[in-house]
Amino acid sequence: MAAAEAADIVILCVGLDATIEGEEGDTGNEFSSGDKTDIRLPESQRILIDKIMKTGKPVVVVCAAGSSVNTECDPDALIHAWYPGSEGGKALAEILFGDVSPSGKLPVTFYESSELLPEFTDYSMKNRTYRYAENNVLYPFGYGLTYGNILCTSVEYRDNTAFVTAENKGDIPCEDVIELYIKDYSEYAVRNVSLCGFERIKLDAGERITVKIPVSERAFTAVGENGERKRYGDRFTLYAGTHQPDEISSRLCGNDCVYTEINF
Repeated sequence: MAAAEAADIVILCVGLDATIEGEEGDTGNEFSSGDKTDIRLPESQRILIDKIMKTGKPVVVVCAAGSSVNTECDPDALIHAWYPGSEGGKALAEILFGDVSPSGKLPVTFYESSELLPEFTDYSMKNRTYRYAENNVLYPFGYGLTYGNILCTSVEYRDNTAFVTAENKGDIPCEDVIELYIKDYSEYAVRNVSLCGFERIKLDAGERITVKIPVSERAFTAVGENGERKRYGDRFTLYAGTHQPDEISSRLCGNDCVYTEINF
């Protein structure tokens, strides 16, 4: 606390380790067979975060963990560093000092509360993963901010290919990831959307490009009650953006995905 009081900006590093999460047999939390008991930080870290936030200083929270974590705070910036290895400190410094613009995207859904998750013994997909989520989403699959402002302005589909126009509306060179999602309206479709393509791009300030991203035939299929995967529907919506086409992602990123309708 003394260090925080004397600082202009607080970079607060928190997170988990092998005593809290891991694989069964190679972690110290044998009481849970390697699994976390919840998605919160340890109590001592929650107390520290609360005290640091009350100082009124600008706070950057850096969370090192290998899974979804709700830090239960609203800092000026939040970096989920995963377990970055020996060069992690250098990579973090390059991001914090602006030498590199972050461009990572979440590969899993970050949930608000473990209490709202389905029971472990429930083998259905209901309210699990971004494709079936109904609520309890803190940060969506595919979400991640940059220092730049790359926007997708249009998307077209033909010959199993998406043609996405993207523009860097910011004032610095920037990398980002174009994400394609497809919405199937057939009776066997997933509840939400499915990721069906992505492409990392780098644009100079003001630069505009059109990117070709393949879309496989599998993207238009679903699994029926008998386990057969095939195309059941003839109407689809293809979305393109730097995030999912959901309300939470649009609010967090400050922009919406573009889309086109596909009919067979």
